[in-house]
Amino acid sequence: MKRRWTYVLPAAFITYSLAYLDRANYGFGAAAGLATTLHITGSQTSLLGALFFLGYFTFQIPGASFARKRSARWLIFFALILWGTLAALTGVIRHFWLLALDRFLLGVAESVIFPAMLLLLTRWFTREERSRANSILILGNPITVLWMSAITGYLIQAFGWQKTFILEGLPSVLWALAWIFLVRDKPDEAGWLDPQAAETLEHTLAQEQTSIDPVESVRHALLRSDVLLLSLQYFAWSVGVYGFVLWLPTIVRRGSSLSMGQTGLLSAVPYLAAIVLMIIVSYLSDKSLRRQDLVWPFLLLSGLGMLGSFLLADISFAGAFVCLVIAGGCMYAPYGPFFAIIPERLPKNVTAEVLALINSCGALGAFAGSYLVGLLEALTHSSRPGFLLMSLSLICSAFLILALPKTAPSLTVKN
Repeated sequence: MKRRWTYVLPAAFITYSLAYLDRANYGFGAAAGLATTLHITGSQTSLLGALFFLGYFTFQIPGASFARKRSARWLIFFALILWGTLAALTGVIRHFWLLALDRFLLGVAESVIFPAMLLLLTRWFTREERSRANSILILGNPITVLWMSAITGYLIQAFGWQKTFILEGLPSVLWALAWIFLVRDKPDEAGWLDPQAAETLEHTLAQEQTSIDPVESVRHALLRSDVLLLSLQYFAWSVGVYGFVLWLPTIVRRGSSLSMGQTGLLSAVPYLAAIVLMIIVSYLSDKSLRRQDLVWPFLLLSGLGMLGSFLLADISFAGAFVCLVIAGGCMYAPYGPFFAIIPERLPKNVTAEVLALINSCGALGAFAGSYLVGLLEALTHSSRPGFLLMSLSLICSAFLILALPKTAPSLTVKN
């Protein structure tokens, strides 16, 4: 059974890391002079960053449905090839509208990844393991930004932002071959797992389903009050997260007048805090199974950290940066328990689509956050309005989680 942690999770982690690399390095290109090279305005630069998330929103639920009914493994294989190619093209295309189309299609290619991955983990890990499994997957986010922040700045200094995009896009295409070789959709399909262990795992997962009331259709599941509340909450959370991810390098560079290499190193610090907190919180979540109680406090702290950065931005860069570290660490900390809430409230016949709906709303929040934070920066020539927007969104997301009932409403639907 331990082989699940050395086969499935590393493959999932690397795949999600590559996906995150190809979406988050845009912030470094923007900070390195993308607008100047392409002769576009600041608002057009913000639109390019945000269009990814509009595409990311588009195919979430159809992709999740395909993964549930057919194969998450093959869906992710083709997505890897497609998004790696599109990410590399970001460094080749010179015309604004072609680049806008490329960024939108990159979002479409990556839209299927996260729901399909979460669905895959529900087939391989039990309730007492799920928060940690989710966190290891999602650690691909801050760990990628951590090493990307440390390396991308120096790559841009050495090769320019366009060649850097090409160099960072090609590994996804190569990794697709490793992915299809290592991963299987279900335990009984994996040659590296003992048949008895596979049977035991399948039995345990089936037993967990007996404690969840049935839902007869995806439509009813998507319209449930708790699902809609979680969707709204994740929208507000994502406004803060993605505004933070895409514009942190620009904000740090403007506030400290550092080189791109030094900006990358300094931008990595909040993600180091996020890695430590995610590991701790996911462990506590699986031990206590108190998911919601480990989500809202960290989101509230994150919002307050952003608010502190807003208040200190024009007074002290050092103080504002410390607040950014607190905000960055805390906004990532509760991802593991948050995505463990859904499979405990809904049966497996609708879980994939519900996860996709919630993540779709996160994509809309990411679109709003990345676009509005960048637009406010371009219009006001100050990072303060963007910080205020992100802080209020994160605080709102904390209170929405508090409003979620501790137990799921009745799931049984009668025709």
